[in-house]
Amino acid sequence: MDQSDEQALLERCRSGQDDTAFAELVDRYKDLVYALVYRLSKDRSQVEDLAQEVFLKVYRGLPYFRGDAKLSTWLYRIVFNVCCEERARRRPREQPLDPGDGRPAVDPGRVDAAFGDLELRDRLEQAMAALPDHYRFLIAAHYLRGVQYEALAETLGLPLGTVKTHLYRAKRLLREQLSR
Repeated sequence: MDQSDEQALLERCRSGQDDTAFAELVDRYKDLVYALVYRLSKDRSQVEDLAQEVFLKVYRGLPYFRGDAKLSTWLYRIVFNVCCEERARRRPREQPLDPGDGRPAVDPGRVDAAFGDLELRDRLEQAMAALPDHYRFLIAAHYLRGVQYEALAETLGLPLGTVKTHLYRAKRLLREQLSR
């Protein structure tokens, strides 16, 4: 979505006269929000609730959004804050055997290659879960969602060099976790 379309959608949402504007905003950004929440949340059963909380905060915060940054940048920050707040509320728990999304953890009808993929994905998710919140957010946003360094720096309020350093350290920690 280009900047003028984004600005027009924001104005429609803020005016309150277009009942479908916020639904359109949610529809445009739901995949991004769900993907980031899924990556940042240790409790997979909470993804939908956390995503709803993100959009509730977006709805409440729209009148205060100045538009200095892109809407997606603002959304990244809200996702990060909501996930960190949720994590602070909960004490660490063990990961459930079932991924919590309604599908079985292992499909007995699949070939061994599928098991290898599942095992690799599980190792990656465990390694990601062991990273500090800000490193997990950076890895998920940059490498899994394609967010540019500049947008991350703006979202987190950090210098560009610091973001690059944090990403380097996050990759190093992730590599260490995966090699264990």
